[in-house]
Amino acid sequence: QVQLVESGGGLVQPGGSLRLSCAASGSISSVHVMGWYRQAPGKERELVATLTSGGSRNAADSVEDRFTISRDNARNTVSLQMNSLKSEDTAVYYCYADVSYYNGPYSRRGDYWGQGTQVTVSS
Repeated sequence: QVQLVESGGGLVQPGGSLRLSCAASGSISSVHVMGWYRQAPGKERELVATLTSGGSRNAADSVEDRFTISRDNARNTVSLQMNSLKSEDTAVYYCYADVSYYNGPYSRRGDYWGQGTQVTVSS
């Protein structure tokens, strides 16, 4: 069906930068929304930022001025450039996609998640 593969993440000092990337593959007909969520230890998963195929952006207030999300609709990829990182940005970051795909003769639509990538901001 559909797979999301993430790359990037790691350990960075406060004030530093990281870039996350995610690629969707499979029998995809359209990726309607693509973006990122995160989950810190002991907390619920929360929105970081998403982009629709038309370019509408939704982002958490806490990252609005520091993180930039971008998409390549032709390649079904999404990236998250994270600048001025803070300790409170430490979390597992998950790629998300709302996808229409082919299942035999049928068209289906569903939500998909990547496996998650750890981002740790610490000195």
